[in-house]
Amino acid sequence: MEILDLLLQGLSVSLVPANLMACTIGVIIGTLVGVLPGIDTISTIALLLPFSYTMGSTAALIMFAGIYYGSKYGGSTTSILLNVPGEAASVVTCLDGYPMAQRGRAGAALSVSAIGSFIASTIGVIGLTLFAPPLAQAALAFGPPEYFALALVGIIILTNLTGTSTLKSMMMVSTGIMLGTVGLDSLSGISRLTMGVPELDRGFELSILAMGIFGIGEILTVMTKPTTPPTLPSIKLRDLYPTKEEWRRSVPPMFRGGVIGFLVGLLPGPAATISSFASYAMEKRLSKNPAEFGQGAIEGVAGPEAANNSAVSATMIPLLSLGLPFSGATAILLSGFMIHGITPGPALITEQPGMFWGLIASMYIGNILLLIINLPLIGVFVQMLKTPLNILMPLIALLTLTGAYSINNSMSDLVLIVICGIIGFFLRRTGFEPGPLLIGVILGPSLEQGLVRGLIICDGDIWAMITRPISSLLLTIGALVILYNLTSWLIKSNKRRREGSC
Repeated sequence: MEILDLLLQGLSVSLVPANLMACTIGVIIGTLVGVLPGIDTISTIALLLPFSYTMGSTAALIMFAGIYYGSKYGGSTTSILLNVPGEAASVVTCLDGYPMAQRGRAGAALSVSAIGSFIASTIGVIGLTLFAPPLAQAALAFGPPEYFALALVGIIILTNLTGTSTLKSMMMVSTGIMLGTVGLDSLSGISRLTMGVPELDRGFELSILAMGIFGIGEILTVMTKPTTPPTLPSIKLRDLYPTKEEWRRSVPPMFRGGVIGFLVGLLPGPAATISSFASYAMEKRLSKNPAEFGQGAIEGVAGPEAANNSAVSATMIPLLSLGLPFSGATAILLSGFMIHGITPGPALITEQPGMFWGLIASMYIGNILLLIINLPLIGVFVQMLKTPLNILMPLIALLTLTGAYSINNSMSDLVLIVICGIIGFFLRRTGFEPGPLLIGVILGPSLEQGLVRGLIICDGDIWAMITRPISSLLLTIGALVILYNLTSWLIKSNKRRREGSC
C-alpha cells in the first residue's frame, strides 16, 4: 500500500502541465529518433542538453527518460517497412517484419509491435516500481569504501559494454577517468592537469563533452555516409488491424518477451539488443512451425519488440537506485540528470521522493501516450522518413550550437564542442566507441573520492577498506568478471590458433 500511495503522489507530480508536456515532447522525440535511421538515443539526448536548461529539473528528467524509452517504440517502423533497423535493438525485427510487409501485412506488424511494446514496457515499469526502492534502501548502508568498490566494479563490467575490442574500451575508460580529474581537486583544492589554463580549473563540463563527442560527432558521422531516398509503402488506418489468428499468435510472445526483457535488462551491456535476440530464439524454439521464422512469422515481431522495450525499463533500476549506468544510453541519461543537479542513487529516492515517483508515474503515462501516438500517426512518421538526412542534420547542428552558446554566452564553449565533435567523429571512424569514455568521466570522480575518503575513514589501511563485507563482495564480483573475460579470451585464442593450423 505504501508503494501505491507513493505512486499516486508521483502521479500528481507527473500530471502537472509542465511535466506532462515534457513527457509528451520526450516520447514524440523518442519515437522520431527510433524511426529515423542514423540518429540514436545517445546523440539525441546530448544534442538536447542545452535546451533543457530552461526546464525544471523534474520536467527535464521526465523528458530525457521519455526519449530513452520512446526510441524503442519507433525503432521497429523502418525494420518492418524498409528492412533497415532504426535502432540496434530492432535488428531482429527485420527478419520477420519486412517479409510481412512484402506480403501486405505491414500494418498488422506495426500494430503488434506497438501493442507488444506497450504491454512489455508496462511489465518493466511495474518491476521498476517494485524493485528500485528496496535496492536503493539497501544501498543506504554504503559508505565511501563501498562506493569505491561499486564504482570500480562498474568500470570493470561496463568496460566491455559496447561489444567492441576490450582493449579499445579500456583505453576509452582510462581517458575518461583522466578527463574527470581535470580541474580543482575537491578535497585539497589543488589545480590538476589544467596546463595553466584558468578555464579548466572548473574541469570539463559534462554537457560540453556529451554534446560534442556524441551529438556533433554523430552528426558528422551521419553526414559523411551516402544516403538514398527510400521507397515506402502506403499504410492506411484499416491496414493496422491484425486478424484474429494474428492476435492469437502474438499475445503469448508479448508477455514472454516482457519477462525476458526485464530479466536481461538487469544485466550490464546492450540489454535491449540482447533481449530481442533471446526472445526471438525462444519464440522460434516454442513455435509449432519454426520454418515460418524468417518468412514473416508474427511471433518474430511480437516477442523481440516486447523484450527490447521491457529491457529499457529494467535498465532504469540500477541507474535510479544505485546511480550506476549499465549501458551507453543510460550513461548519457545519467549525465543529463547530473547536469540538472540530480544525482541518481539512494538519495534520490529518500530525499527527493516527489521527483523519483513523478518519473516512475510519467513512464506509465508515457507508455499510454506512445501507444496512442504510434498507431494513428504512423503515416506521419513514415513521411518523416522521406526527409534527407543531409538536410536534417545541419539544421539540428545549427540549433544545438545556438542552444549551447546560450547556456554561458561563451565562445570558448562552442569551440570546445566543435573540437569534441571532431574527436568523436574520428573515434567512430577508427573503431573507438565513445560510450566507455563517458562512463570513465562519470564514474572516475566517484572512484577517486571513494578511495580517498575510504582511506581517511580506515586510517590509511587499504586492506581494512577492501575487506569490509559489502566492499569485499563487490570486489569479488569484479574479480570474477575479470576471470571470466580472461578465460573467454584464452578459449577464443586457442580456438583461432587451432583453426589456423588446420
